[in-house]
Amino acid sequence: QVRLVESGGGLVQAGGSLRLSCTASTRSFSSYSLGWFRQAPGREREFVARISYTPGLVYYADSVKGRFTISRDNDKNTVYLQMNSLKPEDTAVYYCAANARGSAWTSAAAWEFWGQGTQVTVSS
Repeated sequence: QVRLVESGGGLVQAGGSLRLSCTASTRSFSSYSLGWFRQAPGREREFVARISYTPGLVYYADSVKGRFTISRDNDKNTVYLQMNSLKPEDTAVYYCAANARGSAWTSAAAWEFWGQGTQVTVSS
């Protein structure tokens, strides 16, 4: 079992920035693909970003492309999500995920391990 712990959420004004972190308790961290999802009230959990275990392969939802950056530090067992130019519609609980199975990794169902989530609120 892999335990994922997110941090870094909070309240920020529109146009501001936040950096989320997610630390994993596993010796296999470097072999896992990692992702970030978010879920707003009354909505389904949606894909935000993914980084493969192969360095440099990153993918983003169109809604965050150019504003968010996903990165990983395998020495620290940590994945990051740098969020810039935040908008009120970015308000959600953000979850990190590990080990996508199969090719449908934009779907939450494809991911094996999840963190507990961290709240991000962007005020207008």
